[in-house]
Amino acid sequence: MSDKTEPKELQVVIFGLGNEEYGVDISSLREIIRMVDITRIPKLPDFIEGVINLRGQTTTVIDLRKRFDMDPALTDAARIIIVDMKSESIGMIVDSVSEVKSISFDDIDHVPSIKETRTQDYLKGICKLGERIIILLDHEKILSELELAQTEKVKAEIDNTNT
Repeated sequence: MSDKTEPKELQVVIFGLGNEEYGVDISSLREIIRMVDITRIPKLPDFIEGVINLRGQTTTVIDLRKRFDMDPALTDAARIIIVDMKSESIGMIVDSVSEVKSISFDDIDHVPSIKETRTQDYLKGICKLGERIIILLDHEKILSELELAQTEKVKAEIDNTNT
């Protein structure tokens, strides 16, 4: 018999994009930083803003507004959420970060399948918190394998240039 029980809650960091609230599993979160200068890299998809130097490590930064086909808009409240994605860290630009919340798995519904789109690949579920609806992201799937490979190649070239 095992003493380990499955967790009944998911801890998420909740952030805003436009009028919507999103959440990402806090276990993948490395840190949240204020906006910094981002070096644009040519020939990458438009939603990949470029790279930053985060304590000596080249980190790719994507703009979630652009990824979700929203108009870009930066404010003073904008932040970069650094998450671990597969073998590297990725920064995601969001409008604001509001809180960390424990969400019961009982409060998470599946994503309604209105139509098959790439967007559904990176949605984990929908959570109802009172009158609020939080869209839970699967950050591991925000970049396709090809997009992730492109960013890794560019970062390797940058790192090789700097050594």
